[in-house]
Amino acid sequence: MTPVHFSFSSAFILGLMGLAFHRTHLLSALLCLEGMMLSLFIALALWALQFESISFSAAPMLLLAFSACEASTGLALLVATARTHGTDRLQNLNLLQC
Repeated sequence: MTPVHFSFSSAFILGLMGLAFHRTHLLSALLCLEGMMLSLFIALALWALQFESISFSAAPMLLLAFSACEASTGLALLVATARTHGTDRLQNLNLLQC
């Protein structure tokens, strides 16, 4: 494994571990998701450059578009949760009480 692949895979794993173990606020979960998407985007862009194929060049832009949609949906949920519950703590959210 090259150092570049190791750095992007470790960035993805750190984001995943942050999402799994540090779930106190919704904002921190969204930041971990964005870190994971950023590492995936850079790794996919380097992969497309390595193959030098036109068919692979659209994949990073498609991932970036989905990442932007995910970020906007997450921020909308964050605002809606903060307005209804008064906080973004994940311990206060319960789907059974909705």
